[in-house]
Amino acid sequence: MCIRDRVMTEEDADVDEYTHDTDVQWEQVTLPDEVLGIRDALNEVITDRLEKLKQLGVTNKTSPDLSQKDLNKMRGQLKQMMDNDQSDGYKGMSTHAEVMKLRRATELVETQSVESVRRYFERQREAARSSGASKASQRMVADPKVREAMRKAESFDGLHPKFSKARILLAETLGINEGERAILFTESRDTAEALVEFLSASFDVRKFVGQGDKDGSDGMTQRQQQETLDEFKSGEFEVLVSTSVAEEGLDVPEVDLVCFYEPVPTAIRSIQRKGRTGRQAEGKVVVLMAEDTRDEAFFWISRRREKKMASQLAELKEATDDIEETVGDDGQAGLDAFAGGPEAESDGADSGADESAGDGDGANAEEADAGETGAAGLTDFAEEARAGGDGDADEADGEGADGEETSGEKADADGVVATAGVDEGVEVVVDQRELDSSIAKELSTRDGLVTRLETLAVGDYVLSDRVAVERKSAADFVDSMLDSDRSMFEQVGELSRAYARPVMVVEGTNLYGQRDIDPNAIRGALASLAVDFDVSVLRTEGEDDTTELLATIAKREQETRDREVSVHGEKTTKTRAEQQEYVVSSIADIGPVTARTLLEHFGTVEAVMTAPEDDLLEVEGVGPVTAERIREVVGSDYE
Repeated sequence: MCIRDRVMTEEDADVDEYTHDTDVQWEQVTLPDEVLGIRDALNEVITDRLEKLKQLGVTNKTSPDLSQKDLNKMRGQLKQMMDNDQSDGYKGMSTHAEVMKLRRATELVETQSVESVRRYFERQREAARSSGASKASQRMVADPKVREAMRKAESFDGLHPKFSKARILLAETLGINEGERAILFTESRDTAEALVEFLSASFDVRKFVGQGDKDGSDGMTQRQQQETLDEFKSGEFEVLVSTSVAEEGLDVPEVDLVCFYEPVPTAIRSIQRKGRTGRQAEGKVVVLMAEDTRDEAFFWISRRREKKMASQLAELKEATDDIEETVGDDGQAGLDAFAGGPEAESDGADSGADESAGDGDGANAEEADAGETGAAGLTDFAEEARAGGDGDADEADGEGADGEETSGEKADADGVVATAGVDEGVEVVVDQRELDSSIAKELSTRDGLVTRLETLAVGDYVLSDRVAVERKSAADFVDSMLDSDRSMFEQVGELSRAYARPVMVVEGTNLYGQRDIDPNAIRGALASLAVDFDVSVLRTEGEDDTTELLATIAKREQETRDREVSVHGEKTTKTRAEQQEYVVSSIADIGPVTARTLLEHFGTVEAVMTAPEDDLLEVEGVGPVTAERIREVVGSDYE
């Protein structure tokens, strides 16, 4: 057996025929203000606790984003104080434990989901009420700022943006691109359960988790795990939401998409996850990353470690080539002898020799060699893999703080970060909420036409930098006329402010027979859209007709007019009148129509804002609630 055969990469001919290209993309999401508010409340408490530790002399840092290395160093100093029988050491260790719990909650809300941090808080409350509860748990749940964060988490009824992004990716892979299977990896069991519940509305999905859990949540027995994998292989369901238990050592079938819900800071774990695709056909890997969170640090760490591993393997492979050249063909028998003597030529002997070299003396030799040269050996990477998520995450924090190295990594990321857009053909951008209809899938099957799913701020379809379409069925059109929370006119107002040629498609027949509404009211709404909002209102018979219309407009805009697609629209500046309407309509309960009426009555934005409540009530369409709201917003102190 040749030494070189033990060190192979994707470029080796023996490996290349068994692998296919894997497209790795990094998708960044922005956290909503409500989620940031929960995080900020927790960070205030962390800062307060670090101030107390600073007073004990075990740290000079009070920033909540300090590295795990710093925290480990603090712990070591506190332990030494305890060993010296100093009472401050015991108090400090309890405070340190509280910091660790708070940092875990912060990580969950940033990178996982609000649901996972809700469950975490609930477990902490139960722990604090139990007999023998630690003072750290009791102090944490009693802190006013932590209780504020708990209330915000419980009242938050939205979704972490990664949930929507994951749904879009699965819809693209399994719906539009007609894939068969996908795996979604996450570090948190709570997040896995929440994802299964969320995605079940659109896909046939199952969870895959380990047998035990230190927090006491339900796991899966080996039999349940095997049954789930067998059903996944046979195509009984299409999406597997898994924790790290499916990364290695399991016979997981080839999939069309591997999605990391969060980056992992370990090179081996990242490679293992990616290895679930690209074995039989081209595969796709997407990593979700929350902006300005630990996700970003883990991204650069994982990328650097994979590069480091590749470099080490290349050096090792080059070294074996040099050995072969030195030993020559006649000396190969001597090398084989180290692998088990003459009998090593058989398959069984080769296998045993490899295991011996990997687990026994061979590994130690590599470690020793690495120690002498200053370079990390393969066993270093194996130790990282055995350490699990927490250890790697902890180490990651410290390394992520390395300013120069991180900056260098970012500068070298050109080949990794995915860019939107298409090189050829006509593109239609589809809002993910339109996946309930057949239009997106039908458009994606057209020759020369490409669809891209996004979460659009305005509109349902973007056909160029100036044309965006709001689609409504006849029933939806009438319902939205009466919707007090978000009227059709408010939606269309936002559409017309962003795009120069907004289009409203009213789909279906019997528009005037919807509900018990005077047909003239519907005609008035149509007239207002065309005259007041300068929106083109087009009627279609059904989804098939709408599909043809969208394809026609997109081709006309992009092929005939040579226009590009922009999800942000063409209008980069507003006219003065539009800006004035925008300022007034930004006050809650005031839509674009009322804003225009107020400006026509008072003449200027200043006059609207300074008008007494009685004068506001004289304007058509302004009632007591709206007038009171304007005065409250304009006249109240800023807090």
